[in-house]
Amino acid sequence: MPREELTRLTGNGNGECGGDDCPNVYRTPSGSFVIQGSASSAFAPPGGEALVEIPEATLREAVRALGW
Repeated sequence: MPREELTRLTGNGNGECGGDDCPNVYRTPSGSFVIQGSASSAFAPPGGEALVEIPEATLREAVRALGW
């Protein structure tokens, strides 16, 4: 899925990092979420899955953007 089809909920320049390489939360057209963050090796996830680490502030920003 191209990034252009996603709604970016975080990192729109309001925080300390607004570039594309920062941790971000995106919403897909179907309502699910895509998370961009640093790769984590906390444990080995099942095949086809990955772990990412994002700051709490990024999650809070996404919640505010959704109005929750």
